[in-house]
Amino acid sequence: MSGKLALIAAGGTGGHMFPAQALAEVLLAEGWRVKLSTDDRGARYADGFPKTVERSVVPSATTSRGGLMGKLAAPFKIASGVLAARSGFRRDRPDVVVGFGGYPTIPAMSAALSMGLPRMIHEQNGVMGRVNSRFASRVNRIACGTWPTELPQGVTGIHTGNPVRASVMDYAGSPYQPPGTGPVHIVIIGGSQGARILSDMVPAAIAALPSDLRPRLRVAHQARKEDHDRVVAAYRAAGVVAEVRHFFDDVPRRFAEAQLVIARSGASTIADLTVIGRPSILIPLPTATNDHQSANARPLADAEAALMLPESVLDVESLTRDMLAVLSDPARAARMAAAALALGRPDAARRLYDLVTELAR
Repeated sequence: MSGKLALIAAGGTGGHMFPAQALAEVLLAEGWRVKLSTDDRGARYADGFPKTVERSVVPSATTSRGGLMGKLAAPFKIASGVLAARSGFRRDRPDVVVGFGGYPTIPAMSAALSMGLPRMIHEQNGVMGRVNSRFASRVNRIACGTWPTELPQGVTGIHTGNPVRASVMDYAGSPYQPPGTGPVHIVIIGGSQGARILSDMVPAAIAALPSDLRPRLRVAHQARKEDHDRVVAAYRAAGVVAEVRHFFDDVPRRFAEAQLVIARSGASTIADLTVIGRPSILIPLPTATNDHQSANARPLADAEAALMLPESVLDVESLTRDMLAVLSDPARAARMAAAALALGRPDAARRLYDLVTELAR
């Protein structure tokens, strides 16, 4: 087989899968072969990967969730995954193994460790996740998407930024149109599966905006399926034009059109916002491990690229206030967009690629 082989292991959320996809796209463009190791959840996001990426779904599990039987079965499931990964590596030996976190990373990284293969991890968030922390002291390189990243003691990271997909790069640095007298586009997105609290709060906050602004709003709101009908009804009652879906497959285009984005502060969302350059109101997920979404949002808030609104103080009035602070002040909105763009790392995938090739030598 020709071309070096990179084995990419990534867990079952968009936060892990999107930067993995971005690296895969660069590797393929440079003549590498790429294999993806993930789980059943991750396979749902694998459709975005180039067709030439060979996919495998490996057994993995966590001992921290799933009830007593699930916890008892987890070590055996993980061991099965490690054996399967080792078998696959013996048949087609990777030149480098890159883990992006999530439990499906465990079998591939364990196999790479036991076989002495070059290996590295990429941590997307401002606080290193459980799985990446487990391997942090036993890999050759650690790339960090958010800076600074809270790392285990004695471990050193390299700031690459979070790679964004080609579909995001198509809109990198696209000119920002501050809110004016015409249509005003707002995007509400709560991560890959939407967020209930955004469905609870945002339509009511928008309904409380001035009556001369509401008819000009064009809202794109990603809501969970079970929340869809009530969100649609709330916007209709407020006289606001809104498109409500449980999943948007064209988020980069919508961000590029937006005057304001209201979102969770997952690492991929932050990367997209900063590469495209848009003002935002960020509402960190309070249950995120080690509060890493607050760590993700803080650099944007500190740079005045975003308003950070923790759930502990979130209510309809505060959200309306913050929306109006951006939408009624075009100069401030433009400054926020520029500040977001200044934080972006559009070359993150290339930086990560350089680390991979250096390691593979």
